[in-house]
Amino acid sequence: PGTGKTSTIIACAKEIYGEGYKNMVLELNGSDDRGIKVIREQIKEFSEYDHLFCKGVKLVILDEADSMTYDAQFALRRVIENYTHNTRFCLICNYISKIILALQSRCITFRFCNIDDKSCIKKLKFIADKEKINYDNSGLETIVSICKGDLRKCINLLQSVSMAFKKISQ
Repeated sequence: PGTGKTSTIIACAKEIYGEGYKNMVLELNGSDDRGIKVIREQIKEFSEYDHLFCKGVKLVILDEADSMTYDAQFALRRVIENYTHNTRFCLICNYISKIILALQSRCITFRFCNIDDKSCIKKLKFIADKEKINYDNSGLETIVSICKGDLRKCINLLQSVSMAFKKISQ
């Protein structure tokens, strides 16, 4: 978590599709939309039909796909098989072991490792300076060591600590 998986695919999709992003990309969260009904209705319907004003291959981004039920994953496998000619599918997960093998075999796996401490500190300094948060390096180092490479967690902790104390220190 917090390593930039979702941000990466959204940035790539916006670069690829530009102004057509909203018409060509379907974003769903597997933890909210985990059932077979979403696969059969939303994803299949999106994949099935061509858009009148946009041409090209569409993209389905399914975040937290590891939260989907087994039946939903199985149904998704069939949708992927039937619509790869006009739709690409991006499944984002934290635990690949929770994705059925039939889906895994149809995907290219990109592994995102934890963000290194130096990069986390650099980002926290950038945010703290922009937000005019008073800090010292030991405070930021402590936040980073607590969060173990989860940049989202670092940013949330920075915000919480800055609201509770006048200065972020060890």
